[in-house]
Amino acid sequence: MAQHNAFYAQSGGVTAVINASACGVIEACQRHPDRIGKVYAGHNGIIGALTEDLIDVSQESTETIAALRHTPGGAFGSCRYKLKDIESHRTQYERLIEVFKAHDIRYFFYNGGGDSADTCLKVSQLSEKMGYPLTAIHVPKTVDNDLPITDNSPGFGSVAKYIATSTLETSLDIASMCATSTKVFVLEVMGRHAGWIAAAGALAGQGEGEPPHLVIFPEVPFDRARAMARVEACVKQYGYCVVVVSEGARYEDGTFLADSGNTDAFGHRQLGGVAPTFAGMVKQDLGYKYHWAVADYLQRAARHLASQTDVEQAYAVGAKAVELALDGQNAMMPTIQRVSDAPYEWRIEAAPLAEVANREKFMPREFIREDGFGITEACRTYLAPLILGEEFPPFENGLPKVARIAGHKVARKLPEFTI
Repeated sequence: MAQHNAFYAQSGGVTAVINASACGVIEACQRHPDRIGKVYAGHNGIIGALTEDLIDVSQESTETIAALRHTPGGAFGSCRYKLKDIESHRTQYERLIEVFKAHDIRYFFYNGGGDSADTCLKVSQLSEKMGYPLTAIHVPKTVDNDLPITDNSPGFGSVAKYIATSTLETSLDIASMCATSTKVFVLEVMGRHAGWIAAAGALAGQGEGEPPHLVIFPEVPFDRARAMARVEACVKQYGYCVVVVSEGARYEDGTFLADSGNTDAFGHRQLGGVAPTFAGMVKQDLGYKYHWAVADYLQRAARHLASQTDVEQAYAVGAKAVELALDGQNAMMPTIQRVSDAPYEWRIEAAPLAEVANREKFMPREFIREDGFGITEACRTYLAPLILGEEFPPFENGLPKVARIAGHKVARKLPEFTI
């Protein structure tokens, strides 16, 4: 069969292992020189394709590509830019096809979350309508763990490990000081609509009374009186209280506890400050001394504490994406399927993008404790394997050694395009 080029891009918030998926895609492409010529990466995601700002990955050394596996962030640049519907913004989609034609790109690998799955599907549909032979494969990624069909999302396991570890370590700090100092500690974690990351914090405690004492999920309507009563009871019984709260915590009417009033580039409500908001309630209602922290970018950038399971799965979905493309399976997404819990076993399969795009996976009610403040054993069984193993990066001069992309640009062939 004829040789053609491939395009890879990263989208949305990055993770500790998204570059491991990039590594999987690139190395898999390089194993098929008869089918795939060069691999081009979009500089800053899909914007790189629209503006014809392409990085020639074939110019990177083998060592640099391999080092992507242990490098956090988005090595080629990511973006929060959502392509609108084809009908009213057809020009953008046609521009993508023009760029792909100009550079003989027949394979499109888009590494991102739910919005990226939707974009990948639309690109696939338009290329078919325009008669351009493009195979589009979505490579799953999201710390929120809210992609459907797949058992879990690459990126989540490492965030879960970091949050569970941070909850454990800070709990020991608070416990040692609570007699004369801080009584309540609040840790804010990511999770706009789904409480998976908050749930992971609960892995820090193994039994009754062990922190975290409260987990606040987006799926459970927030009741201030109940929450404060629980905090007070824990302080009286244990001497202190540790709370893990999701940024997406909301009241019964759907209002977020920490709605900033703004939206991001994807149209999502911008959230910020649920930890200080909750801590303020503690001060007002109970008068306890408190501390709060926001994990923010730390939780998704902590490659030094990545889950080995997560790294392996992130690489595997990247490699599988290439297999699917070469097999002619268009508009698909590699998925992780759990074979067994103990011992933990998994395999990579695939799902049509039409069943993935614009759908979210929330915490099932059977994973949330009856009182709404913790996780069940079923949830623990699900989460525990995802944080297993350590795959530490190499260190140099006391710091993690990361990949440094040279970023050789591909010569433009088309007129400039304004997005």
